[in-house]
Amino acid sequence: MNETTSNVTGRHIGGTFDLVDHHGHEVNERTYRGTYAVIFFGFTHCKMVCPRALHRLSTVLDRLGPLAERVQPLYITVDPERDTPEVMKDFLSPGYPRFTGLTGTPAQIDRAKKSFRVFATTVADPDDPHNYQMPHSAFTYVLGPDGAYLTHFTDAVDEDELVTRLSSILR
Repeated sequence: MNETTSNVTGRHIGGTFDLVDHHGHEVNERTYRGTYAVIFFGFTHCKMVCPRALHRLSTVLDRLGPLAERVQPLYITVDPERDTPEVMKDFLSPGYPRFTGLTGTPAQIDRAKKSFRVFATTVADPDDPHNYQMPHSAFTYVLGPDGAYLTHFTDAVDEDELVTRLSSILR
C-alpha cells in the first residue's frame, strides 16, 4: 500500500506488509489492490472491543448491499503469538465470514502496526493469571483500490454514520 499522508494527522498511514492470511497463504499489500480494504487491528482473545467492532463492521457491510462487493475487510492481529492462521480462521469463520484474518511473525506484525500507527501492549489478564490481554487502538482504516490511505474511523462512529460515509467513498 502506498504510503500517503493523512489529512487528519499529517502523518503517513499505511505501507507495505508481508503477512499470512487465515488460509495459510502469504499475502502482501498488493494482494488486495482493486478493492477497498477496510482494516481493523485486534486479536482473537479480545473480550469486548474486537467482537463489538467486527459485529458492527459486519452489519455495516450487510447494510451497504451490493456496494460491499467492492470491499475486502481485513482483521490484522496484534497478537501473533496466539493468533495463528488456524486460530484466526476458527475465530472469524462462524461470526465474521466476510473478514480475512491476517497474522505473521512478531516482526511482521510490528511493521504492520507501525505503518498504520497502531498502539498495542501486553498486560496481565485480571481474570486469569496465566493469560494476558492486549489493549490496543480501535481504528478502522479504509484504503482505496490503489492501496492509498483514504480515511479512518474511530470506534465511536456509529453504524449509521459508517454506512453513510462508506457509501459515499464506494460510489
